[in-house]
Amino acid sequence: MHPRFQSAFAQLAGNLQSALAPVLADAHFPALLTAEQVNALKGATDLDDDALAFALLPLAAACARADLSHFNVGAIARGVSGTWYFGGNMEFIGATMQQTVHAEQSAISHAWLRGEHSLQAITVNYTPCGHCRQFMNELNSGLQLRINLPGRAPHTLEDYLPDAFGPKDLEIKSLLMDEQDHGYAVSGDELAQAAIIAANKSHAPYSNSPSGVALECRDGRLFTGSYAENAAFNPTLPPLQGALNLLSLNGYDYPDIQRAILAEKADAPLIQWDATAATLRALGCTSIDRVLLA
Repeated sequence: MHPRFQSAFAQLAGNLQSALAPVLADAHFPALLTAEQVNALKGATDLDDDALAFALLPLAAACARADLSHFNVGAIARGVSGTWYFGGNMEFIGATMQQTVHAEQSAISHAWLRGEHSLQAITVNYTPCGHCRQFMNELNSGLQLRINLPGRAPHTLEDYLPDAFGPKDLEIKSLLMDEQDHGYAVSGDELAQAAIIAANKSHAPYSNSPSGVALECRDGRLFTGSYAENAAFNPTLPPLQGALNLLSLNGYDYPDIQRAILAEKADAPLIQWDATAATLRALGCTSIDRVLLA
């Protein structure tokens, strides 16, 4: 079991501990539960979906990297496939505050980058801030996405974000988590190809500036992140944050990063290079390359 889970695991009910122990045994547990695993946990504990998600929140919060705030927020995004995806807030010492990833963004991008097509619900241990409510409004699940908070009845995103502004106000038809392929040619070595594939998956309807990041760990494992824009601009999630989020959720740490590549258009209205390179250098990665989409 990864050390980050030990304290939270010890606080779980005994029957949940017994059912989860084999799942968490892998130090690189991917911070997700398949539909089959969720059903097995429900059978072992007699908990329904909502109660089980609440019970698992301490494990999601243990995934947080709250190096600045020391305030762990955990979220679990529940996909229409039945898979549940953990998420935790991420903060980066030496980078700017704007590079922060909120727990809801972490869980949602985790689901998206794993190939989930839509969400049924998201469970969070603290009330979503306005930034996260706006981020969720970009999703193809729309304002009917169910939000579960401890001690409260479930409510929809529409309840938490009344009179919302979003992609439909700008006549955007393709929403976050819809399948997209920008069609840029895939070339180069394995890491460059992974970055281009991630860029092709980008949700970038407002700037037409797709981008993707691929990170190679010292053991050869690759993690990629795709750019995810928002109608309100500021809640946009850069591709590096998506890749770092997956890397961290899978039990890797920043010193494990051996090499990084950013894929983007040379003439894009928005350029990720400076912010990507600066954040990676702050995390100790100095082997950073850029490949241009063509």
